[in-house]
Amino acid sequence: MTDPVLILCMKWGTLYDAQDVNRLAAGVRRHLHRPHRFICFTDDAAGLDAGIEALPLPELGLPPGNHDTRWRKLALFRHDLAGLSGTALFLDLDLVVVDDLAPFFELPGDFLIIRDDDLFRPKPLRRINPERDRFLHMVGNSSVFRYQVGAHGHVLDNYLADPAAAAQAYEHEQQFLSAELEKRGLLAYWPRGLCVSFKNDCVPRHLASYLRAPSLPAGARIVLFAGNPKMSEVFSGGGNTWYRRIGNIDWLRRAWMG
Repeated sequence: MTDPVLILCMKWGTLYDAQDVNRLAAGVRRHLHRPHRFICFTDDAAGLDAGIEALPLPELGLPPGNHDTRWRKLALFRHDLAGLSGTALFLDLDLVVVDDLAPFFELPGDFLIIRDDDLFRPKPLRRINPERDRFLHMVGNSSVFRYQVGAHGHVLDNYLADPAAAAQAYEHEQQFLSAELEKRGLLAYWPRGLCVSFKNDCVPRHLASYLRAPSLPAGARIVLFAGNPKMSEVFSGGGNTWYRRIGNIDWLRRAWMG
């Protein structure tokens, strides 16, 4: 029998609650038809549904006196992650699974991640600085990535060698992660359109948003909320601006609520 794949998420603090984890886990169950374990690394397991494995947040391992845990996600690259092994798909909590997740495990590659640029519209002014443009075009968005647990310990090792230098050179954890993987030729991306941006791919542009409701692009499996509006705003009926109306999202709400 095939070993179950791992679905990983992280919850700490108060930005997300147990219901967010429960809804994500339910979405995975509906759309992943193969054995899997759903694991939530958290500092508070209260309210999590049965079937969700709650594990303590992995230690980032910062030097004494350094309490900057903004890059906590890098702890997923520990050589020993809670004794786990095998193929893992990491999912952020601010996304909605809308269709079959099989491609996320069938596509070849050592490490697969969203290309961040694929979630946003082109930025022509960025070309003023070609080197910076090339770098940003390489960066992955770590909302959805697949890897082999324990296989990329060098990422965390290199961060911990000088956390201050890393924070100075990179704006956030996914830039550092992408650079470390790219150096070793390990960085590869999901096909464009597998993961889509709600704002940029589902909501019609400008005045068209007053005429048509948001819709799901063909082939999309996960809807993300990159930038603004945030997922919580959209599901509470907000996120509208004078140039962008968010119409009926019943299809997305059904996917989110189950």
